[in-house]
Amino acid sequence: MPRIVIGAMLALACVQVFAQDAYPSRPVTLIVPFPPGGVADITGRPTAIALEKMLKQPVVIANRPGAGGAVGNSLVANAKPDGYTLLMALSSISVIPEADKLFDRKPAYTLDQLMPIALISADPTILVVHPSLPVKSLKELIALAKSKSGQMSFSTSGIYGALHMPMEMFLHATNLKMRAVHTNGGGPAITMVLGGHVEMTVGGPAAIASHVKAGRLRPIVGWGAKRHESFPQVPTLKELGYDVEYYIWAGMFAPKGTPEAIMKTLRDGVRKAVDDPEFKSTMVKIESPIQYLDAPEFAKYWAADAKRLADAVKAVGRVEEHK
Repeated sequence: MPRIVIGAMLALACVQVFAQDAYPSRPVTLIVPFPPGGVADITGRPTAIALEKMLKQPVVIANRPGAGGAVGNSLVANAKPDGYTLLMALSSISVIPEADKLFDRKPAYTLDQLMPIALISADPTILVVHPSLPVKSLKELIALAKSKSGQMSFSTSGIYGALHMPMEMFLHATNLKMRAVHTNGGGPAITMVLGGHVEMTVGGPAAIASHVKAGRLRPIVGWGAKRHESFPQVPTLKELGYDVEYYIWAGMFAPKGTPEAIMKTLRDGVRKAVDDPEFKSTMVKIESPIQYLDAPEFAKYWAADAKRLADAVKAVGRVEEHK
């Protein structure tokens, strides 16, 4: 074989190896499986900005809402595992496959199709009502709901989604009946309450804080093991005698099969991103403390949370969507 041909082949091989090592060499897409305004979006945007600095490439947010997050989750679960399509998911990522089992549906995705990169935040949900509703405590809310059994309504981010499950767990524990109005994300769910179309919803602190401060929403009770530091006046269901606990967490994932070297780059990038002063300042402003966990610790956290949520789905049972 002529030397010039061998030289060209070796040069091409070197270029290919270099190209493989040069991750990322183009913009990275961070899929948010909900519309703007919810926890995943509010957390995802500052994370993307901070991560850009570390990866030296644009990190572009792409909102892909639908089916309580299943559309966006499935998109990433089935994406090419090359590190260029990532997911900012909520805790509802674990609920959707369990709900599919209840209805004997083919799952939109399975949890083993995704690889955890890092946990960013984890906050208990908080129940908020429209300020026109004549209740200021859980006791008053329960009394009103019992007097209007089945008539009161709440909005969700989608059936079995991150805002639907805590309400169903609450209704199950209190033996109350209410009507669920499903939207395609946390932002639209809050908008439904702000507009007076439903009486209440639940939300992460980051999504409701500004509305509570402005008097547009009234917080009633939280789902945490202890009171949230940004809402010290809001009691928890546990302290009021109801054994209900739920957290809406936001974490980053990559498709299964993403090369180890790329995963290391992403993990290192996120670890540095959450330590960025601007990112820290933003998370403080949106009332969502950073709860960073690297991939191994996040994997353990996710597994434990997924089991707890699977048990909750079984306890709540089949919830039909009424249109």
